[in-house]
Amino acid sequence: MKLKFTGIFILLLATTTAIAQQQKALPRSNAFIDLSGTIGSTQGTVAVAYVYNLRTGKNRRLEAGLGLRNTVYLGTKKDFITAGPASLTRTSTTPFLIFFAGQREENFDTLTVQRPFTNSLNATINLGYNISKNFYAGFNIDLIGFTVGSKTSGIFNSNGKTTTEPVAKPAAFNLLLTGDHDYGSLNSEFFLKYKVADRWSVKALYQFIFIEYKTTTMHQIAADGTVITRFRNKANNFGIGVSYSLNKN
Repeated sequence: MKLKFTGIFILLLATTTAIAQQQKALPRSNAFIDLSGTIGSTQGTVAVAYVYNLRTGKNRRLEAGLGLRNTVYLGTKKDFITAGPASLTRTSTTPFLIFFAGQREENFDTLTVQRPFTNSLNATINLGYNISKNFYAGFNIDLIGFTVGSKTSGIFNSNGKTTTEPVAKPAAFNLLLTGDHDYGSLNSEFFLKYKVADRWSVKALYQFIFIEYKTTTMHQIAADGTVITRFRNKANNFGIGVSYSLNKN
């Protein structure tokens, strides 16, 4: 009899454990809307994004997917340096490894844009991990899209000579190719979210963003004869945001 009850107890325990494990497993997908704001030195951004991730791994805690993000950037008297080609701005042009390459500052010219303002719409790639029931860590980066924005005057400094650029304008096409191979305006975030309600979370984030402007009347002539009209501001900003889950609980 004792052996029989022991067997029943083990069976019940195994069944309870299996049910508990099933309850801990997250849904197969995660969809949410983000609103973020960041600030840096005389510049800032506001971004809204839609994200759809598929989950995998043990209890589906790891997730990856695509999204769509609109990023508005504005600043005051920001310096934009030569944006490329990478062969002129970096000591190595190997994709991804270019992040660790030295800068060839002797080839940098500067465009100081008086009042930069851009509005970028980009597809994104997103990664996330559900640390616990309430904490979620993630990373995202823009892949491809387009930018519109205001034309403005600027100060162009080339080889120690300063001239006025009457019409600087945002680069229209955005494409992620890694580092100084990139084109246009691209946003990326590392963030940590905390769930405060059934569908609502707050988040803290670190942002690395490229903003690119082009000259229309002035241009840089590199030593090899390359004509350069693209200039980039690279910003490291911090911010906060809110997130609304579209999943049914």
